Amino acid sequence: MVGGGYGGATAAKYISMWSEGGIRVTLVERNAAFLSCPISNLVIAGEKQLSDITIGYEGLAKYGITVVQDEVTAVDADKRMIRLARGGDLPYDRLVLSPGVDLMYESLPGMASAAAKDTVLHAWKAGPQTVALRKQLEAMPDGGVFAMTIPKAPYRCPPGPYERACMVAHYLKQQKPKSKVLVLDANEEIVSKKGLFTKAWADSYKGMIEYRPQSELRDVDAGNRTAILEFDQVKASVLNVVPPQRAGDIAAKSGLKLINNRWVDINWLTMESTSTPNIHVLGDAIFPAPTMPKSGHMANQHAKVAAAAIINLMSGQPPSDAPLVMNTCYSFVDARNVIHVASVHQFDAEKRQPIPVDGAGGV
Repeated sequence: MVGGGYGGATAAKYISMWSEGGIRVTLVERNAAFLSCPISNLVIAGEKQLSDITIGYEGLAKYGITVVQDEVTAVDADKRMIRLARGGDLPYDRLVLSPGVDLMYESLPGMASAAAKDTVLHAWKAGPQTVALRKQLEAMPDGGVFAMTIPKAPYRCPPGPYERACMVAHYLKQQKPKSKVLVLDANEEIVSKKGLFTKAWADSYKGMIEYRPQSELRDVDAGNRTAILEFDQVKASVLNVVPPQRAGDIAAKSGLKLINNRWVDINWLTMESTSTPNIHVLGDAIFPAPTMPKSGHMANQHAKVAAAAIINLMSGQPPSDAPLVMNTCYSFVDARNVIHVASVHQFDAEKRQPIPVDGAGGV
């Protein structure tokens, strides 16, 4: 198991638990603890601390899981071996990759330097940048502009940027009421919970949040905190750039087939790579089925499908031919109120992928 987020840690737990210890599970994770992206926007708004979204891996020990704090630098699919950064190899019968996303800074030349990345933050991976963005907001003058850019979908957590706009506005409304939140969205419209976010902005943040669709970021002048769009340049007191994303780097290093050179192509019955046998991929790193979001809940669902399939395959049994997964996502619009969206996805044998179940879910 490589990656200990919502996908990897869940898969590790359920493979060990459902196999009743019959399958030995090792989880390789570079970080000492898990930091949750869900709820991190509340840290940015000052409603939570980083410690509130930090969880250790000690709880996996009771399931007999071996946790190795290290980073995988290479995968030898032919020898079924992974190479660790600190030295040594680990053999596997089945490998599960849950690498999350990496950020496509190559599309933004102005963000190439370390100094630019330290000035113009993404905070799209919970951790030091979450705290750093909070500090930038605290230092912003009353009357300043917080500008955030959103890449074209698909990206990690579709409603996340709009939740962030709400939570930043919530903080500014209380502490710096002359300030403004500017949302520069590369998409044609709000891609998740549009009606609910629009209502929240009108009811709670009228005149404070300005939303501009079809405003794709072309580059960044980090020194001047300026977003360079196709026909405009926007200077901000705090510039928060969420770059386009792709599967975590280990996916490409493993030689897996990538769709659009970004997302791993998988067999939805097993979550196994279509190009490389015995390697399963979960969560944000995979090419999404229709309307399926890149979310922590969905990664959890992928993990359970993969866990059941792996146990069956290692026992000489076929995987389920009709997996069903579901997603629920809650978004804060202030410190106390949330909105949500839910969906159910059933595997369609003809289309070879999950499709939304009519009438299931909603907002």
